[in-house]
Amino acid sequence: MKKSSFLKAGLLATVVSAAISGSAFAANPVLKIGFVGVTSGPAAAWGISNQRSMETRADWINEMGGVTIGDTTYDIDVVAFDDQKDPKRAVAGMEKMAQEGIHYVVGPNVDDGAAAVRPVAEQKGIMYFPYAFPKSLYTAPASNAVLGMVANYQSGPAIYKYLMDNKGIEDVAFVAANESDPLSQRDGGVEAAKKLGLNVVSSNVTYQVDTTDFTPVLLPVLKSRPDLLVLSGVSPANAPQLIRSACELGYTGLISTETAQDASVLKEGAGDLANGFISVGGASTPEVASDTMREFVKRYTEKFGEYNDESNTKVYALEYIIETLKANPSAITNVDQFQQTMDTFEAPNPYMVGDAKLKYVGSTSFGQKRQVSVPLVVNTYRDGKFETLFIAQVD
Repeated sequence: MKKSSFLKAGLLATVVSAAISGSAFAANPVLKIGFVGVTSGPAAAWGISNQRSMETRADWINEMGGVTIGDTTYDIDVVAFDDQKDPKRAVAGMEKMAQEGIHYVVGPNVDDGAAAVRPVAEQKGIMYFPYAFPKSLYTAPASNAVLGMVANYQSGPAIYKYLMDNKGIEDVAFVAANESDPLSQRDGGVEAAKKLGLNVVSSNVTYQVDTTDFTPVLLPVLKSRPDLLVLSGVSPANAPQLIRSACELGYTGLISTETAQDASVLKEGAGDLANGFISVGGASTPEVASDTMREFVKRYTEKFGEYNDESNTKVYALEYIIETLKANPSAITNVDQFQQTMDTFEAPNPYMVGDAKLKYVGSTSFGQKRQVSVPLVVNTYRDGKFETLFIAQVD
């Protein structure tokens, strides 16, 4: 069927008309929301869950007739760009969003990319929701980035304290890939562990991301006999390899990470050896999941043939953007208005039971509200799936 599109008079750059189909045409203009993140390579699972979550939710919203912001009802169009975990490509992706008049972008997924796009975002008037942890992105004078998840320096202490209280751990070792993201997360983890009174027995061992044999990497670490082995910033592709190697070397202690993981990748790469592995999970559990969350999981699974637990967190960014725009429609093309709304913004959380709210947090960590409020869910892997270990909140 032949389709054409037209520019609706009076709308600003971010809004274009829906397509005409036959003699009938869609009444809704389109609001473009961008995604710039990694969807290929070892860390692909992080960005894929982002993009798929956005697309699933956008399709659902459009199916229900769109979203009304002010006096206008829009369909949502997700414009995606794979930055391949390359900061230069992340910048190119953000510039592409600016050229298309997009003011709201989800991503990037890693520290380097999130830092690299900051100048473009600030110059072009783009609010972006990265999954990256450097505090400088969210602390004044920075103002255009909003942390889309719980940071490692927030989840790490919670995990260590839980394991101290419930498993009696005393000695901890850290291993990280020789890249800025994992190294930064390692340093934050070491600092948090020491503050809690843990004995850090090893923290200087690193590996290259293309490593295939982790035995020589882990041997000196395991000789220090840690109770807990922390895989700082580990990618979903490297996690099962490290777990398998540690177990095959005879390690029987606990293994954890502050990054989200993919249960299917763990099952395929490590099998039962991954049982007991602790990681940050999606911001939902069966106990707190609403009917809307369950419907989201169902739609996601039907659309893509599988589900990633991390999408329990990744579904939130688009929701926050839309709900904040609904609270202040003038923010559609003016991120200053968006920022002003953030301080007092509050809306019902559709993904949790009870009276949970969508709101911006981060005052404790960043001195300003530049983080979405999602539950800190910590999981343990068991027989092909994640089980909830505990749930906490971040201010």
